[in-house]
Amino acid sequence: MTKKSKIEVGEVNAYIVSWLKDYSAKSKTKGFVVGISGGVDSAVTSTICAQTGLPTLCVEMPIHQHLSHIERKKEHISFLKTKYSNVSSVQLDLSNLFDDFKDKMPECENEEKKHLALANSRARLRMTTLYYLAGIHGYLVAGTGNKVEDFGVGFFTKYGDGGVDLSPIADLMKSDVYALGNYLGIPKSIQDAAPTDGLFGDTRTDEDQLGASYDELEWAMLANENKEKEEGFSAREREVFAIYNKLNTINQHKMNPIPVCIIPKNN
Repeated sequence: MTKKSKIEVGEVNAYIVSWLKDYSAKSKTKGFVVGISGGVDSAVTSTICAQTGLPTLCVEMPIHQHLSHIERKKEHISFLKTKYSNVSSVQLDLSNLFDDFKDKMPECENEEKKHLALANSRARLRMTTLYYLAGIHGYLVAGTGNKVEDFGVGFFTKYGDGGVDLSPIADLMKSDVYALGNYLGIPKSIQDAAPTDGLFGDTRTDEDQLGASYDELEWAMLANENKEKEEGFSAREREVFAIYNKLNTINQHKMNPIPVCIIPKNN
């Protein structure tokens, strides 16, 4: 199920850069803040933001982070600063803040729910940090989610990494993001790294959590959109299709607008 991007990378790159510049001008903001994870999505997003020529602040926010993630973050930021004079960076270690938060929370007997809630809390602490920095500089928080994550399986934290001002790559499949990363010259260590959300402080990958690779989920998303019949699927394809549909269903609350209770008007 290996997917190959079909986009014209140069044209797409130029379009997103222009879109970002236009949005910033219309919103009367001065630049962009991007959380750097050490993965390809944040690397591509921050590079495209840097290409606008507007100030681009890259933020490292380790919370008991695995060393490999930290090394890739630093490599990417160094790569950006070498190429773009408008890029700056800051490292804010949130480990102690997270520990204080965790210590003040009530005990939970369900360990699985506790670990997931704490993982999501990491993402929300980072979101709060990005918005603080955006607020003091007059910048926009640029999201780093791709189409499979944001609109396929909902693999993001509500009001965490899903809390952004604009989403430059959310209409791109993961294969498109990799194609753009290669075009932009993103460090190979990042292009080759297994995707991970880094929310658990270990080496677990997105595939470990989702049960399928992004290539497989991208295939399932397209198969669902094209209303393909399961009868023609292989055993693994049926398994992946079930995973995709389950995640797409249970995560609709993330992907849809927040429901508003509309009070009926009296005639």
